[in-house]
Amino acid sequence: MAFAVQLAKGIFDLVRDDLALVECEIAAQNSAAIEPVCEISSYLREGGGKRLRPALLLLAAGASGYRGESAIRLGAVVEMIHSATLIHDDVIDGADTRRGRPSANARWGNHMSVLAGDWLYMQSFEMALQERNFAVLDILIDLTQNMVEGELLQLTRLGQIDLNEAEATELAYRKTACLFSGCARLGAVLGKQPKEIEDGLADYGRNAGLAFQLVDDLLDFTASPEKLGKPVLSDLKEGKVTLPLIFALEAQTLAAASDGNGQAHANSEGRRLVEKVLEERDFRTVRAEQIAKLVRETGALERATKLAKEYVQRSKASLEVLPDTEYRRALLAVPDFILDREN
Repeated sequence: MAFAVQLAKGIFDLVRDDLALVECEIAAQNSAAIEPVCEISSYLREGGGKRLRPALLLLAAGASGYRGESAIRLGAVVEMIHSATLIHDDVIDGADTRRGRPSANARWGNHMSVLAGDWLYMQSFEMALQERNFAVLDILIDLTQNMVEGELLQLTRLGQIDLNEAEATELAYRKTACLFSGCARLGAVLGKQPKEIEDGLADYGRNAGLAFQLVDDLLDFTASPEKLGKPVLSDLKEGKVTLPLIFALEAQTLAAASDGNGQAHANSEGRRLVEKVLEERDFRTVRAEQIAKLVRETGALERATKLAKEYVQRSKASLEVLPDTEYRRALLAVPDFILDREN
């Protein structure tokens, strides 16, 4: 954990002043809203968060030779879009907690929370319009559409045990990595960089985002509720089958098949346990520890960790198109911070 803290300090020190300005911009937008929206938005902002997405945008802009008002404004835009997705996700998932505190829907109800999320989306696009830049709008529209489609796809797959790695990766891209990718691409656009650098930064963000989501999935099995800020194994309880669990079921099926059991897939003990949790949407018949044990003992944690490390390396490799600057070096450190985080 000390390594992650040290990395974070080095990364965020470089854009600390600009991140403070992003916070001021978000606060100004919140204070201009009507009272219910202001109250909910302020509550979310006070709940903390790493501000990783605006930091990525600011670092990518710096690496692309731009620092200025547009980066501050768009940093606020991407953080507000992120906040809107969190509100809507909690409503859809019926989540009671967010970052160790009651979620917005737990405090204000679903109706108020959905409308507050809608306001954040609309206000973020109104702010982006001030750039008078179609490339910026294209990126924001594309990533927002991907995130909404990701949520819709996830809803259609809730409770499905036969999700495969490719499907899980697509969901991870749409729900998480596309915003990381968009943040990095926006930095290149602000710096008026050629397509090669813009695409390189977008690939960097995509792979960093996939690593982020995979670490998130791993933490759901390995972290304590206090560090995670929500109950552990909450994904499965909500009907979501994530990559560590997909890897565990695959490993158990392969092991059973190697023993000559032709019905291994259907009769897998792990599969039966997971199906029961998905059916009950709770840990009543099956204990959470039984699922955690399944993931541990099949080597799924190691396989998922290895994949996260591969995403980190791909992310770093994408930065080869950039000149060596302090901003590029900070961008190189971000994936390591993502890999080493504990909450």
